[in-house]
Amino acid sequence: MPDPLRGSPISAPAAAPAEGPIASLRGLHKRFGAQKVLDGVSLDFATGRTTVVLGPSGSGKSVLLRHIVGLLRPDRGEVLFRGRRIDNLRERELFAVRREIGFLFQLSALFDSMTIRENLEFPLTEHTDLGPESRRQRVAEALRTVDLEGAMDKVPSQLSGGQQKRVALARAIILRPALILYDEPTTGLDPIRADGINQLIVKLQRELGVTSIVVTHDLVSAQAVSDRVIMLYEGKIIADGPLPAVRRSGDPHVQNFLRGVYEDDVERTAVAAGSAEENGPDEPQPSGQEVQG
Repeated sequence: MPDPLRGSPISAPAAAPAEGPIASLRGLHKRFGAQKVLDGVSLDFATGRTTVVLGPSGSGKSVLLRHIVGLLRPDRGEVLFRGRRIDNLRERELFAVRREIGFLFQLSALFDSMTIRENLEFPLTEHTDLGPESRRQRVAEALRTVDLEGAMDKVPSQLSGGQQKRVALARAIILRPALILYDEPTTGLDPIRADGINQLIVKLQRELGVTSIVVTHDLVSAQAVSDRVIMLYEGKIIADGPLPAVRRSGDPHVQNFLRGVYEDDVERTAVAAGSAEENGPDEPQPSGQEVQG
């Protein structure tokens, strides 16, 4: 059997065991100073499905993602990947886990001084023994997957915001992760380019079989990509199910969010969080699948 990191084109990742979820959270608690950001969150993420995480600013969405990939450690609770507890692993032990997880940050995190080819080759150089021609082929395949053929020799400043998102996504999939985490993938994009990103998320699930977790405020995006929707409010899950079921929720906070109704207590929570939800720790420099290193 050929080594999946050597020379072959991008294809579906190895499936997680059918009997269990690809990732799980067990009683997760996290606070920054006096602000409680996650308050006993427990979730299982089914393999091959797309879960959208909704909620107002400061509700814990991005912090949740960072726990899954090991960029944050819980104060209490457990994080599991493929059934193995990972929140207690040392940084070096997390390396193998992170090779299976792609993370698309809000700001794309491309190296401005590198060409698109060099940006995409970076994880291949760091984590495989592919030669120059094999790396070029892998980069070309990744760019075809995100519909950006011809961009290989450009630099990020020559691309639109939507195109930069696509490049970042190409880099996130170039090592063929089993799980992709998207943090506000359509933020800052016009509706047409946002729809293009939504179509890519669906395409990657359909063609590569990846599991996706998408944090967003964008209800159009949620409708386009989700198999399941979770809503967080003040660090707790207040809705969980297909989007039509969530729309029927009797919880007033769910309905206010879906209708865009302002709640002053939500604003106070976001301010008290000190932007911990949106910024968390400094975003790491891109390597591997956006989180290697």
